[in-house]
Amino acid sequence: MTLSATNPLPRWLLGVLALLAVAAIAVPVWLVTHAPKLPPAAAKVVRPRHVVPQAELPPVEPIEFQNLAPEDAREYNATIPFSTAPNPAARPFRIFGAPEDQARAIDCLAAAVIYEAGDDASGEKAVAQVVLNRVRHPAFPHSVCGVVFQGAERRTGCQFTFTCDGAILRTIRPAAWERAREIARAALNGTVDRRVGHATHYHTDWVVPYWSASLDKITEVHTHLFFRWTGWWGTPPAFASRYTGAEPNIPQLARLSTAHHLPGDDVATLAADAANVLLPEGLAVPQSLAQDANTFLVTLDPKLGPEMYPVLALKACGDRPFCKFMAWTDKAATPAALPITPVQQRMMSFSYLRDRAFNFEKTLWNCAEFKNTQPTQCMKAQVSMTMVPPAAAAAASGANPNFDLRGVGGGVSGTIAPPPVVPTRPVGLDPLAGIRRKAAPAAVPAAPRPQSDIGETGPESRRGLSS
Repeated sequence: MTLSATNPLPRWLLGVLALLAVAAIAVPVWLVTHAPKLPPAAAKVVRPRHVVPQAELPPVEPIEFQNLAPEDAREYNATIPFSTAPNPAARPFRIFGAPEDQARAIDCLAAAVIYEAGDDASGEKAVAQVVLNRVRHPAFPHSVCGVVFQGAERRTGCQFTFTCDGAILRTIRPAAWERAREIARAALNGTVDRRVGHATHYHTDWVVPYWSASLDKITEVHTHLFFRWTGWWGTPPAFASRYTGAEPNIPQLARLSTAHHLPGDDVATLAADAANVLLPEGLAVPQSLAQDANTFLVTLDPKLGPEMYPVLALKACGDRPFCKFMAWTDKAATPAALPITPVQQRMMSFSYLRDRAFNFEKTLWNCAEFKNTQPTQCMKAQVSMTMVPPAAAAAASGANPNFDLRGVGGGVSGTIAPPPVVPTRPVGLDPLAGIRRKAAPAAVPAAPRPQSDIGETGPESRRGLSS
């Protein structure tokens, strides 16, 4: 059927067609003129968007930020939508390895959470989860300390800004540090922050890193935005690398962590910072003994972490050229005065000896109590010996202290008194007790010398003084 000139289209149909023609032109024009406007900052943002294929390991880019003011960065970050894909929780992490490696891992993770999130438990847990996610990802080192301090040797190459921007030198309150260590310890022993899933990146909302446009934004914790890699590298199967269980020593943490002390530099590292480190609230600097102003016998407060014992000793000793600081965690074992008994000596937890006249300074730990201490910082096993005067020794053995020589060699009669005993300094009051001295030549072997009451008998403690 065809329309002829004598049968024109109905007017209503012509009207509909006219309206459709107008709409076809007007609607696109309206959409263009009324499209949502991106913030001015968006024009400045470089948007690399590359989904890394499974056969290609994703690169780990250094932290570099877009040149935006904080308010512009916040405005831009708000325009980036959160991913709608599933956000499964990571598997629990279970730390293993030697005790010293575990101690280093705990303190590396604690440093990351306290410096990155502040003393905020929620933020600290999220940061801890990101670190452990990286440990399991093949693109990153496979140790906790390796992940946290990756690129720290370069000012612009670090992955966590506190490791290369000087923030690590900020003083941390002891209570806050202990809370951070508890969060780190829990994360390393199976606690999972489900909110951040398999996030491997995060940043605060007032900056825009160059990498943020290449990753999926998955959640927000306070002012921190968390991201995972787009594609297969952000899925659970990608997190299959095995933790090595070996942790490097990080000298930058020495002032916070005894686990990261290097042999011989523990006191030197802490000395410069001791004056600025605050003790826990309510904890006072110990007082020296009334009988010896250079000696301290101290019961350690449970609120004080072991890494703070050297700081307490340095604060107590002050500027004394010679100082002996001995401390116990068990109050019942702490002596009230000198001398120290062998039992008290064996139960000593920590000691610090300083003698600036001989450029000697040393901290020592009871390694039976503190398992994570390095061998060079362990107290040696102590055997306490007391010199007994001959008369007393004779009395103890039941012998007559007077030597009766009648009938011997010609019948000389009478008695000979034992030789006088030269008074010696009481044990415990000698500031050099246990320090090796040069022995005077003698035909008779010298009696065994008493060892130091603070556990140091190594060559570094020799004084070189004549008896």
